[in-house]
Amino acid sequence: MKTTSFAKKILNAPYIVWSVIFIIAPLIMVFYYAFTDRSGAFTWNNIIALKNYGETFGRSILYAVVATLICLVISYPLAYIIARSGASKRSTLMMLIMLPMWMNFLIRTYSWLTLLANKGVINTILGAIGLGPFHMINTPGAVILGMVYNFLPYMVLPIYSIMSKLDFSLTEAASDLGCNGFQVIRRVIFPLSVPGIISGITMVFVPSVSTFYISQKLGGGKYLLIGDSIEMQFQSAYNYNLGASLSLVLMLMIIACMFVMNKFADDEGAAII
Repeated sequence: MKTTSFAKKILNAPYIVWSVIFIIAPLIMVFYYAFTDRSGAFTWNNIIALKNYGETFGRSILYAVVATLICLVISYPLAYIIARSGASKRSTLMMLIMLPMWMNFLIRTYSWLTLLANKGVINTILGAIGLGPFHMINTPGAVILGMVYNFLPYMVLPIYSIMSKLDFSLTEAASDLGCNGFQVIRRVIFPLSVPGIISGITMVFVPSVSTFYISQKLGGGKYLLIGDSIEMQFQSAYNYNLGASLSLVLMLMIIACMFVMNKFADDEGAAII
């Protein structure tokens, strides 16, 4: 028994060391800098200064929520179509969804500058058919579009993974019992796919609310998000203490969001049972 216990400790040691170095230690540093000044003395000034960033937090949450909802509206029927497709067609569709992910995140985002510019590809095409040009770059819509484009696969994959395991004979049974198409989706498919939806919402909302490169390139720096503010404090202002306090609040906000999502998923699961 002792030998087995010792062997487990040896096997767990690398994971414990990894957690300490890359999770616990960074968190301790964030808490330390958030509640100290440049001299290392304890202070609440960094937390008090966050009142100046209320608009930035609100904008970040708003854009992230809108991007998440758009991803959900697009991904849900897409995941359903893929799940109901044949094996070969399913593989092709999944490859097309994952294909942009093979490219670097920065390059994917930067490419939209060429597409959305006032004299870019989209406006050139629209102008040729007499429908343009439109001002699309450096707008909130461009920022949200960048979030949707970059994080859409994170919504599709978890929903698809759930739907691919569904017993579609249940939908046939529901139809035989008199349910129309909408009722089949609302009463059978949707309740069973809730875990995938919750995972997708979390996986899209978290990177959207904390992003900074997308807003800088597609928003032209006009629409400051919380990720931009954190980067500015670390890269330009060299105010690590304020940057750490912003990071701390963002981290707590994300944890609260994940807790609510998990709680909602548990309640849905209990209701389904």
